[in-house]
Amino acid sequence: MIVRFGGMAALALSLAACGNPETLGFDDGYPKPTDYPIHGIDVSKYQGVIDWNAVAGSGVKFAWIKATEGGDHLDERFQANWQGAKMAGIARGAYHFMYWCRKPIEEATWFEENVPVEADALPPVLDVEPTPDSRTCRRRLERDQAIADMKVVLDEMERHFGKRPIIYTNLEFYNAILAGGVFADYPIWVRSTKHNPAMRYSDRDWQFWQYQANGAVPGIDGDVDRNVFYGDPKQWQAFLAGPAPATQEASATPAAPPMAYAQSTAPAALAPPQPIGPANPAAPN
Repeated sequence: MIVRFGGMAALALSLAACGNPETLGFDDGYPKPTDYPIHGIDVSKYQGVIDWNAVAGSGVKFAWIKATEGGDHLDERFQANWQGAKMAGIARGAYHFMYWCRKPIEEATWFEENVPVEADALPPVLDVEPTPDSRTCRRRLERDQAIADMKVVLDEMERHFGKRPIIYTNLEFYNAILAGGVFADYPIWVRSTKHNPAMRYSDRDWQFWQYQANGAVPGIDGDVDRNVFYGDPKQWQAFLAGPAPATQEASATPAAPPMAYAQSTAPAALAPPQPIGPANPAAPN
């Protein structure tokens, strides 16, 4: 059973229980996480056994759940988390962590073999990050090849699930691979734990923002990533119902309502993209 609270009181109670984002140092003049009403989490096996009813009761509206990595790794808690979130009434979607030393079509196929095609699921997510500390994949990521590999996976995900995938990334990967409009027609989910994404991803509108890596949520023992959706409750319902993402119109100065905050009209200059990873890759170990 989902426990529901009324309006902003629910959000206040949820944030009080989860470590108020107002205390996290977001002081850049742009909206803080509390300015966005739709909050969610992302989880994997590292969160252990989750009480999804308690999570739902805290006000969490969505959950991104790790499903697969590479072409042969399945998160051991995926099926339990997938079913648990659904039973608790939390909108949930699955994500695949890109392993850069596997053929991309093999990765897409592995994800498809393990993630159900369900009409009420959120779009699939492709998680792309540099992995310099990988014990088995020391590949140096070149921009053109990384983009080509991503396109294979994204195209196959969309064909199989019938929904345009979402791209998750961090600032290092974004600047090296995605800046300048690459995959601009895909919704993006960005990581930024010190600033509103407009301060770091200033040439790109975002759909989801991962703002905290050590959040606390009822029903989960230990830390969990916390996220917000760019939009109000009506726009959230529209996102659940169809493919159209929220639109962020350019504005040099933040305005009052959450949806009026947008990207700067003068994006910061971006350094020329550079490969990510060691110049001379060591043999996998």
